[in-house]
Amino acid sequence: MTAHHDSGPSGWVHRLAPAPADAPGAPASSEPTLTEATARLGEGPVAWAVLVGTELARVITREVPELGGGPAPFETLRMGTEAAVLRSLLLLADPAADRTVPEESLLGDREFARRRVGLDKVLRGIRVAHAALAGALMAACRERAAPADRAEEFLRISELLFGFMDEFSSRMTTEYLTEHDRWLASGAAAREETVRAILDGQPVREDTARELLAYRLEGRHLALVAWCESPAAGDLQRAAADLLHLRGCSSALILPTGRTTLWAWGDPQAPHPAEAPPGATYPEGFGFAFGSVRHGLTGFRQSHEDAQHAARVMRLNPGGTGPVVDYPDVELPALLSADLPALRRFTGDELGALAADSPHAEQLRRTLRLYLRNERSLMAAAAQLHVARNTVTYRVKRAQELLGHDLTARLPEVMAALEAARVLGPAVLLKADEAHEA
Repeated sequence: MTAHHDSGPSGWVHRLAPAPADAPGAPASSEPTLTEATARLGEGPVAWAVLVGTELARVITREVPELGGGPAPFETLRMGTEAAVLRSLLLLADPAADRTVPEESLLGDREFARRRVGLDKVLRGIRVAHAALAGALMAACRERAAPADRAEEFLRISELLFGFMDEFSSRMTTEYLTEHDRWLASGAAAREETVRAILDGQPVREDTARELLAYRLEGRHLALVAWCESPAAGDLQRAAADLLHLRGCSSALILPTGRTTLWAWGDPQAPHPAEAPPGATYPEGFGFAFGSVRHGLTGFRQSHEDAQHAARVMRLNPGGTGPVVDYPDVELPALLSADLPALRRFTGDELGALAADSPHAEQLRRTLRLYLRNERSLMAAAAQLHVARNTVTYRVKRAQELLGHDLTARLPEVMAALEAARVLGPAVLLKADEAHEA
């Protein structure tokens, strides 16, 4: 391991650093990878790689959405792109450096195989990353390298990235196919194929499926979609099983769909699942989206669809719904948000300035919503808000002024918009420059 330096034509690599206004965020790479890179490149280039790695992950998920899928899969992808940027910088600083594809990138590749993302999508993601990384390195070289060295450095960047990405694609293909074959040879493959057949509405023999899945398909079902921010699949599976048990399920089917995501089903004994005990806590960074309780093979599929909708609502407003959400509690916003841009326009049209994303507007929306849900009872709303009756009177009057139209004439629409704003928050609310509070 050698100390970093900034002399010579490639010295610009050691002078890399994020712009003062750009916060790189927390690194996604492993501690050994970061320690080695910092020792050989310096803190500035490593911080630059973290920032560029995050941007590469965003570009990839925008161009190839199948490689995303939520916060946890994005973090896995970011870990791989960040490691690739670091390895590229190490090679630019020292052509004799190790050219091996980083293990962090292979972890994401294996997850793509387990999630059944097509190899063509994976290779397209690599091409997108190649183009974006080349652009970032060329721009950085243009800014930091001496004018006399730029032409040679541009050529070196191009040749190095072409060779590295060619080897990268080859190794990722091999690893993908190996993981895919390993998955096919496991019992998990048969279980997942059976579950996906049911979800796709394909005909299946219930007795054969029941034996393979070790789970009854003819009774009630409560579906769960769960995820975590870091690779802790074992903990996630235990947490999902424990939570289904707390909801009144005597048995459960747990199906991991990636390193940080899973699908699950339980068999609740009652038509409405039990609530978790008061004060129940959940691991940090975990999310649990439940469907509705439904019956039979069709209900197995429908409850899962409900859970997917609930998960989408949670991801639209991270932190605004809590770690556990039941589909019946967010059903209306889930249905309305199938077309999010249209819902945002609807919310703005119905609520006017009351749709502003501000604490004051939120207070007025909550007061108006409780007032309407309590059949316009000032006393009932005041009791739920723990404020005086006159306070509710003032807030309701102010909220109706901000609506900009007659509340009575469009009561169902206004209540739907208030519910969407409550659950989805900033995803459907207006920014300060879009809404003005008088």
